[in-house]
Amino acid sequence: MLKRDDIFDFVSERYDIKPDYPWEKYNDYATLRHHDNEKWFALIMNITGDKIGLDNEDEIDVLNLKAREEFIGPLRKQKGIYEAYHMDKSNWVTINLNEITSINKIKDLIAESFELTA
Repeated sequence: MLKRDDIFDFVSERYDIKPDYPWEKYNDYATLRHHDNEKWFALIMNITGDKIGLDNEDEIDVLNLKAREEFIGPLRKQKGIYEAYHMDKSNWVTINLNEITSINKIKDLIAESFELTA
């Protein structure tokens, strides 16, 4: 299971970016944004599994990343990657961190989201 801190550490080391917590009501929701344009390239939330189509209401941490539209379908066929929750489904995916075992499995997706939002 991948932890939020694994993502935060990777993004901090690679891009010198720290998480931002912009919502008082959702104080566990963290955005990762560019320094220059302040666009998000990642959003980490704690939601219930049913929100991404799982058959339970257990709370999970998810990561939303932007991806190229032509890769959205193939990405969603991979374990732990779902149709985007609360984002444009044709340009974003949601990753269930409980189903990802290592940051290495999603480093390229984070990098691509960073590039697409630059």
